[in-house]
Amino acid sequence: MIGFLRGQLAAKQPPTLLLDVNGVGYEIEAPMSTFYTLPAAGGPVSLFTHLVVREDAHILYGFASESERRLFRALLKVSGVGPKMALGILSGSSVEDFLRTVEAEDAAMLTRIPGIGRKTAERIIIEMRDSIKKFNAAGGGSPNAPIIGGRTSPQSEAFGALVALGYKPAEVTRLLKSFEDTDMTTEEMIRSALKLAAKT
Repeated sequence: MIGFLRGQLAAKQPPTLLLDVNGVGYEIEAPMSTFYTLPAAGGPVSLFTHLVVREDAHILYGFASESERRLFRALLKVSGVGPKMALGILSGSSVEDFLRTVEAEDAAMLTRIPGIGRKTAERIIIEMRDSIKKFNAAGGGSPNAPIIGGRTSPQSEAFGALVALGYKPAEVTRLLKSFEDTDMTTEEMIRSALKLAAKT
C-alpha cells in the first residue's frame, strides 16, 4: 500500500494530477479541496494517498490532509458509495462541513452533490454516525483531456473538472457563465461554481 508521496507537481488537470517522485510519475486523482492547496507546476507537493485496486486498474487517490483521507476511507465503507462519489463529497464540502451536515442529519444538503439521491444521502448519514464520533475524538478536466501539454484556459479546465465531478455539461455552462470576463484562476472558478451549485 502506498500511503504517502512527496515530490514535484508535474501537471494538474482536475481531478487528476501528475506527481514526479524521483523521476517516477504518479497519476493521482484528488478532490477539489486538495487542488485548492496545490502550487503551480514545478512546486513541491506532499500527499496522503489511498490505493484502490480493481480488476481493470490500480487507481491512486491523493489528499492534502490526513483528515481528508480518513473521511474518504470512511465513505468507501458506506454501501453504495464508491471512490468517485467520495471525491465528489470532499470536493463539495470541507471535512468539518460534512461532519456538521451528518450531525445535523441534513440529507437535503448532501443531495446537492452530483450522483447523490435522497436514499443515498440518508444512508450516508445513518452509516456515518459512528464514524463522526471517531473523527471528533481524533480532532479530527474533461476525463479525456490530456493533463500535459497544450494551452487551455482556466474556464475550460474548470469545465472539465466539474464535468468529471459529475455535473452535467449544460449545468456547468450555466455555473461558469458568471465568470466569463474575470481573471479568476481555475481553482477559484471551480470553488465559486461549487458554492453557486450548493445554493441552487
